[in-house]
Amino acid sequence: SSVVSVSQVPVAEGKSVQQTVEILTRKLEVLGAEKQGTFCVDCETYHTAASTIGSQGQTGKLMYVMHNSEYPLSCFALFENGPCLVADANFDTLMVKLKGFFQNAKANKIESRGTRYQYCDFLVKVGTVTMGPSARGISVEVEYCPCVIANDCWNLLMEFMQSFMGNHTPGIPSVFGTKHDSVYSPADTVVQYMELFNKIRKQQVSVAGIR
Repeated sequence: SSVVSVSQVPVAEGKSVQQTVEILTRKLEVLGAEKQGTFCVDCETYHTAASTIGSQGQTGKLMYVMHNSEYPLSCFALFENGPCLVADANFDTLMVKLKGFFQNAKANKIESRGTRYQYCDFLVKVGTVTMGPSARGISVEVEYCPCVIANDCWNLLMEFMQSFMGNHTPGIPSVFGTKHDSVYSPADTVVQYMELFNKIRKQQVSVAGIR
């Protein structure tokens, strides 16, 4: 395991999502980063089925089921403001069996996919975030491989991110706040993607509301 930062980069003024991704990856290539295949992180939203909610007007809980191509044998189930469960890939078939309790909000499926780059001890993944047919945003994941304690290497991570993200370099991820000196885990990365996806979903709603 190593330490990871996941953040959103805004679309450059007058450019498309795709053009902004190209600007970022070009900067990485100029630094000397090398392409190392592709990646994909996806997220499906489930909400508790109406049949399981009491008549007291309670709202259903949301659950997110996520996959990360870095961990092909795992499936991550995250509850809103709650724990993150790491299960094996059979979890997806279990969700189908639980459809009386959890309903898949298919329209909400969101994913980020793109190219992986290796630069010295860093692994960088620049992804296009899509929801349905359209590109909605850009994610940048930066992993510092030799380190497992988030607080020990944040300054190093930030310095490297500044070299190609400039003033879009993110602040310290909220998930680090609870870690302090404990070991960073793959679930922490997935939580960061969930937060990013939810942010992008909300932006979409507000944009749609303006029109």
